[in-house]
Order: sequence, then structure tokens, then C-alpha cells
Amino acid sequence: MKEKYDIIAVGMGPGAVFMAYELIKQNSNKKVLLIEQGKRVEDRNCPIEKIGKCTKCKPFCNITSGFSGAGAFSDGKLSLYNPEDDDIHVGGELHKYIGVEKTKELIDYTDQIYLEFGADKKLEGVEFREEVSKLKKRAKKENLNLIDIPIRHLGTEKAHELYGKIEKYIEDNGVTLMFDTMVKDLIIEDRQVKGVQIKKSKDIDKENCETEDIMADKVVLAVGRKGANWLVGMCDKHNIKTKAGCVDIGIRYELPDSVMHDINHYMYEGKIIGRPWPFQDKVRTFCQNPSGFVSSEVYDNNLTLVNGHSYKDKKSTNTNLAILVSHNFTYPFNKPIDYGRNVAKNLNELGAGNVVVQRLGDISRGKRTWQEELDKNSVVPTLKSAVPGDITFAIGYRTMTDILQFIKQVDKVVEGFANPDNLLYGPEIKFYSNKLEIDENFETNIKGLYSIGDGGGMTRGLMMASCSGVQMARNLIK
Repeated sequence: MKEKYDIIAVGMGPGAVFMAYELIKQNSNKKVLLIEQGKRVEDRNCPIEKIGKCTKCKPFCNITSGFSGAGAFSDGKLSLYNPEDDDIHVGGELHKYIGVEKTKELIDYTDQIYLEFGADKKLEGVEFREEVSKLKKRAKKENLNLIDIPIRHLGTEKAHELYGKIEKYIEDNGVTLMFDTMVKDLIIEDRQVKGVQIKKSKDIDKENCETEDIMADKVVLAVGRKGANWLVGMCDKHNIKTKAGCVDIGIRYELPDSVMHDINHYMYEGKIIGRPWPFQDKVRTFCQNPSGFVSSEVYDNNLTLVNGHSYKDKKSTNTNLAILVSHNFTYPFNKPIDYGRNVAKNLNELGAGNVVVQRLGDISRGKRTWQEELDKNSVVPTLKSAVPGDITFAIGYRTMTDILQFIKQVDKVVEGFANPDNLLYGPEIKFYSNKLEIDENFETNIKGLYSIGDGGGMTRGLMMASCSGVQMARNLIK
């Protein structure tokens, strides 16, 4: 007889993990299985920290796969909210399903869970209200919106420890965790989910390998951005309803801490949003890492993207942040993930499979960056495996124009932001596309099949993904 569970979650990012936690706390007595293609949190490590280059770990990158997901191993920041806010400014669209006030309550509840498992009690960005107000006014004069919200910084290495404690807690309380396992397919009959078909991650390239069916009345898709491409395939195959999403394409920008001193000191992370001329696309900063390190991470088909880390103890003298351009395509094109992947693929080929880095001044002069120029550069790159080159060969004219115009705009608020020695790394792409159509209970058009977190387009970031998991558990109990 095939094994059966009450609930199966595909993925073990914050969404699935906090769903499991809340089911335990609510004494649901549900038989729960979480399936993850990566490793346990204690077994996740990146070789680049020791040997200085990406080895493209097989079968999956330890940064993007494994217990706690990709976000927890980037910079470990939890974005909260200001009490006076009448909207949720960052983190996706969870509030559109459950309301702003309920979302605030969820953030408070989820934040308390993080504190119980060892998160830093200090909140960044709450002490210097007057100074932040002055920065926001300066930004407004340049048609930029500087969003300030409290930030709880876990730190990349501290997040590792914290999620290890959560892993132990949910496993000790009866939740089954299945690692190094891929969900090959969903089992759907008469528009109702029945379970999943799994295989070992090591057999990723084998079509005719051993598989196993595991049954469940309810399946929760919590695949994160890493699983966005897999999710596209499942939606196409099983006619799971989706609507056009967007894809964020951009670069990781590295510059001296001294330039970003005010924002780093007063806010820790400033989220700047603009609509530069001539296209007026939405351009924003994301994932700012004071005294941090640029990193690389590998997705499906050895696609290498750039990201950023910030540690509690280990520090550099540089700040890095993403500059992202939102792409919303119109009829007849409806393949935003494919578009983003093609941009990344072309950049990877230019860098012989690695992240490409270029000086801002070289872009202005219409030339590539050479290693000897990088060796003399005042801003020393923290990602040693990055290959100097020309990112403008692969990033489209419209996207590149948006980024360069945005940098000039921010320079009027943050002097030195457009210094020629500042570095652009590419590609940085966020696959939020393929947005699943779900109801107020997060259920898709397939009965018993639910979607939460970043992969299905509901949330963006650690805190909101975690909150979606808590609410998912409550919906399932209800």
C-alpha cells in the first residue's frame, strides 16, 4: 500500500518550514511530509568561501537548495513594518489576500518565533527618525521614493544556526523531512490532487529511474524562486491556472561603505524606488548588505546568478545591493522566466560560466573591463571568482539604460553613488513570474493543491514567505 500523508509540502524554504511549525503549535495532529531536493541545513556549505571559486555543486547548489531555502543563505534580513503604515510596502502581495492589518499581526507573530529561536533582538532603522526623514525628503526632490522599515538582521552565518534549531524542532515534533529528493510530478486525477511522484536528486538527469508515489489529500507548493522553472512545467502539464507575472532583471552593485554611510548607519537597508527616463520602468534597490560580500549561486542547468551576503561577524569595507528593473511583458509574449533565463545564459557565456563584473566608468566609456584595470581599482571586488568583461553585451538596451539613469539619479542623493570605480556584477535576476491564481485560502484551481511563498508569486523575501506559511497552516486547520 502506498504511504499517505494528510499534507505534503514541496520545498523546505521558510514558507513550508513555518507552515510545519504552526501546524505543531496548533496541535493539528496532521501527518505532515516536507520534501526537499537539497540537504539538511547543517550539511549546507559553499566551497567558494574556502577555494575562492564556484564549483557548481552537484546535483544542486548548496546556496539555493536545502532546508531554509535560498533566501536564508543570502543576507538573512527580516523586513517588518512601521506602525503608522497603512500599507505593506515590501514583501509581495500576501496582504492582498488577507488584508493589511492581519498581515501586520502575522509579521509580529512570525517575528516572535524568530526571536524565540535566537534572532538578534536589535532592530535596525528605528533610532534615527529625524535623520531618515531628511534622507527621504532629499530623495523625493529627485523623484525617488526611499522606503524605511525596521529590519532584523540575522546574518548569513547566524541564520544557519537559527534554522538548524527550527529543523530539529519540527522533526522532533513528528514532521517527516525527506532530503535529497525531487518531486518529479504531481499526481492529479479529475482536477483533484492525490499526491506526488518522487525520485532521488542524484537521478536528476535520468529519465528512466526509480520513482515512488506518495499520496496526500493536500499538497502545498512552496518551491521558492529556485523552483519557479519547475513550477512553470507543472502548471503547463496539469492546466494549473496562472496569470502573467513579472521578472526583475538587473545587476549587483558594489561601492565603498563610506559612500553609503548615512543609509547604512541610519537605516541599515534603504529601499530606493524610481522610474527614470525615458522608459519610466520601475527600478529599485534590493537586498542591501553593509560591509558585505558579493556572492554567486547556481540554478537549474548551471545558470549562475549573483547575490549578496552580510555576516554578523565577518566584514568587508564595501556595501553591495541589487539594482533591479521590473519587466512586465504584454501580448503576445508571456514567457518572462524564459526571457530572464536567456539574459542570464548569455552573460554566463561571456564569463565562461561565471558572474561578469564591470567598472561603471568603463561602461560610460563604452569599453569592457580588463583584469589589470580591476587590480588597480579603488573598489576591490569581494567576489573573487567574477570575470571582468562587458555586461552590456547581454543586458538589453532598455534595461541597461534604466540602470544607468537610476544610478545617476541616486547619485544626487547619495554622493559618490555614480563613482566610476564602482562595480556592476551580472546577472542578478529574480524569478517571481508564473503567478499562480489562488483563492483566499491559497488554493489553486486544482482541489487540494495550494501555493505559498516566492515561487508562486505571492511573496518576496524571508519574512513574508514565513508569514505565508503560518497562514497556510491556519487555512488548512480551518
